[in-house]
Amino acid sequence: MDNRQPWLNSKWSDIFFILSPAFISLLLVVLFPAQFQKSVGIPVAYWVFLILFIDVAHVYSTLYRTYFNSENFKNQKTLLLSVPLVCYIFGIIIYKFDALWFWRLLAYLAVYHFIRQQYGFMRLYSRTEKTSKAVKLIDQVAIYTATIYPLIFWHLSPGRNFNWFVEGDFLSFENDFLLHYATILYVAIISVYVLKETISCMKNKWVNVPRNLIIIGTFLSWYFGIVYFNGDMAFTTLNVISHGIPYMALIWFFEKKKNHNLSLKSKICSLCFDKFGIVYFVMILLVFAYLEEGLWDGMVWREHQSVFKPFVFLPYLNSNNALMLIVPLLSLPQSTHYVLDGFIWKSKNKF
Repeated sequence: MDNRQPWLNSKWSDIFFILSPAFISLLLVVLFPAQFQKSVGIPVAYWVFLILFIDVAHVYSTLYRTYFNSENFKNQKTLLLSVPLVCYIFGIIIYKFDALWFWRLLAYLAVYHFIRQQYGFMRLYSRTEKTSKAVKLIDQVAIYTATIYPLIFWHLSPGRNFNWFVEGDFLSFENDFLLHYATILYVAIISVYVLKETISCMKNKWVNVPRNLIIIGTFLSWYFGIVYFNGDMAFTTLNVISHGIPYMALIWFFEKKKNHNLSLKSKICSLCFDKFGIVYFVMILLVFAYLEEGLWDGMVWREHQSVFKPFVFLPYLNSNNALMLIVPLLSLPQSTHYVLDGFIWKSKNKF
């Protein structure tokens, strides 16, 4: 057993950007219950921070592993050009059939992406461990349970004061019987994981700190965000911060390390991964995020016109035919991000 902790970049950068967001967001919700736990709406300034600066911005960080990376784009050109095209065509077809089902399928695709991200972090932080298949299975079941049980609770307990994208996007039906046994299984899996870690610690005199923090943080953020609290602001805070910041950090760590000794052909990448690149990295993400949300607000939502004043001149679309073309187009960065993410982190793919 390698007694060194399997950090991805460095101890403190991993702790601050990848491991702590789940705990910090939960601490915010706990310390300010009146503002977070029962809040129905989200103040504009906080909405800008959560949605614009983190949620939408993290979607565009995928560009640095795909379209902005000349080598990756050359190697995977067919995939990178076909995915957005297929997503757009499929989106038009689904939206024409039923707008709610468009948002529903996008929501479930997003959920799958969120679940897989936590599993991916767990695998990365387990990469140096030489353990049995049974131990690996317990870790895998634990990280999936941390995300899937709260979703089961959401589906079997109508009356949640939040949604993923739009109201009614998740299917739901009340079933106390299934929920009861799902809860028993949830507690049992947590107990097995704790017992496994206790035995391992006593035997090896060592604990994999980042893996445990990822699993514990996932359990806490998903349980309290969905099950324990029932407020839109609490859910969005725990959901967005614990997902978006670690994802952007992983992209930054990976691409910076990968390109450290390479001659970069892409001007954007060379700008973003030089000595002061973190500033440019963030600024470019925010520009893309602001442009996208501005188009959404100007043509579809009209909810934050004070934030997106340059877009107030855009026509408000209320025609189904127009929305059928525009909504899948504006959501294309998200759908492409969700689909491509299933490819770019697999070692067998040349990213």
